[in-house]
Amino acid sequence: MLSGSKLPEVTFHTRVRDDSIEGPNPFRWEDKTTSDYFAGKRVVLFALPGAFTPTCSTYQLPGFEKGFDDFAEQGIDEIYCLSVNDAFVMNQWAKAQGLENVKVIPDGSGEFTRRVGMLVRKDNLGFGLRSWRYAAVVNDGVIEAWFEEPGLEDNHGADPYGVSSPETVMNWLVDAKAEAAA
Repeated sequence: MLSGSKLPEVTFHTRVRDDSIEGPNPFRWEDKTTSDYFAGKRVVLFALPGAFTPTCSTYQLPGFEKGFDDFAEQGIDEIYCLSVNDAFVMNQWAKAQGLENVKVIPDGSGEFTRRVGMLVRKDNLGFGLRSWRYAAVVNDGVIEAWFEEPGLEDNHGADPYGVSSPETVMNWLVDAKAEAAA
């Protein structure tokens, strides 16, 4: 996607904790739209091929989680991690990662990912349709900056990582803030 483009409006089927529900699974379905997540906020959105996968769990997600305060100092209100996984998987991954700052967005059907042009086949890994790895700075639903890993294609033989890293996004934010102040 290009800077200045508006994010597509889709509905995400999420599961949220509801303590009024008894039993071992106190969650209920809650539909949220693109506007619910992005309207009136400046956020970092990053997307990855799958919850619980090595690069995602070891580098990308923890880097954004640990750097949350630094991102907030650069004017970021929220950090969202999106994957073509269902709400159950995304919530369990968030729990396993001990997330306190980054919020997960389940794009179970891949509709958002398809509409931003990042849906790819990963049949070579047994994943099916998944998101290509990218990040974006989004202000009130409009893309300010887009960080897409090189080589976007179906069944890519590698999993490029670097362009969408927390460090790359942070460097862009610092530079953009310095340019705006000059």
